[in-house]
Amino acid sequence: MAFKKLACWALTCALISASAAALYAKEKEKESASQLVDSGSFSVLKNGRRVATEKFSVHQNAAGSTITAQLQAGAENDASQSSELKITSTGDLVHYEWHDIAPTKADLVVMPSDQFLIERITVSPDGKRAEQPFLMPTSTMILDNNSFVQREVLAWRYLASSCKQEGGKTLCPKGPAQFGVLVPQDRISMRVTLEPVGMEKIKINGGERELLRLNLKDDSGEWALWLDDQNMFKLMRIVIAENNTEVVRD
Repeated sequence: MAFKKLACWALTCALISASAAALYAKEKEKESASQLVDSGSFSVLKNGRRVATEKFSVHQNAAGSTITAQLQAGAENDASQSSELKITSTGDLVHYEWHDIAPTKADLVVMPSDQFLIERITVSPDGKRAEQPFLMPTSTMILDNNSFVQREVLAWRYLASSCKQEGGKTLCPKGPAQFGVLVPQDRISMRVTLEPVGMEKIKINGGERELLRLNLKDDSGEWALWLDDQNMFKLMRIVIAENNTEVVRD
């Protein structure tokens, strides 16, 4: 009789363990399931001539977001640079990596470590590695060179933290908002500002659109950003007037 009770107890424990494992697996699967928030490509125009293309995607799940990008020189060349940025659901940095595929090979990684952000860069062919710490919080935004989708993510952070929807309109406070950012390729940190200009009618992709304009200012100058407030505030166009550069969503 005691043996039967022991066997039943063991079987019950096994069933509970199996149920718990199945529940855990379902939760992990739910966490890992990602939703595509945005994807596409930006054409980079210099003096009206296409010089590069950035292909990008933004995926989101319960844990956070993953932003990937590939920069192609010219119209049809293979990717010369690639990057992947992982952030938490609150926007904190989890991991950033960037790879220079051509003309030279280099790799860099940025990740949090205690009170610092640590950047490690490796340059081929000798494989020499350099490491640099930045005394910055994990809320610091990565804003690397030649990554326009990262500007979109920064604009989303500004809109989520500073603006509100009222009567079908986007209302933002007057004046600039500041953000601390890291530019890994230049190995520098700096502060940037985003300031709302309002709705503007502009010509884009052969038609006229009314889009929300934000001005982004950093140490290199000023960028004008236009976002579609009717379609998840997707970034549609960037103009860097001082060097005759335009970035347009394809």
